[in-house]
Amino acid sequence: MNISGKIFELIKEKKMTQKEFGKRTGIPQSTISDWKSKKLNPASDKILIICDVLEVSPYELLGAAQSGKYEIPDHVIVQKDTEEYLLIERYRKLKKDQRERLLGYMEALRNL
Repeated sequence: MNISGKIFELIKEKKMTQKEFGKRTGIPQSTISDWKSKKLNPASDKILIICDVLEVSPYELLGAAQSGKYEIPDHVIVQKDTEEYLLIERYRKLKKDQRERLLGYMEALRNL
């Protein structure tokens, strides 16, 4: 399966329309239609936003995780203008005991 085929499979799994996918990624509907009709793959500069919207890693989208050729990395990439980035920046400024306390709170929230 090519990359665009995987994208359409994931869009369907997420119960998302192509229109919604286009709106969330900023990719024109005509481009998305071309992927399907002409069996084209997206430009490389769109991969990260596509992965973000579809909630998969680039390794999963590109098929490397399933092939066993590459291991999924033990790190993530976070865009600067997101809540995740802000959370990481604030976490880094905490003292060690504050970090441990915060992790305890997070674990308690997960268990609710």
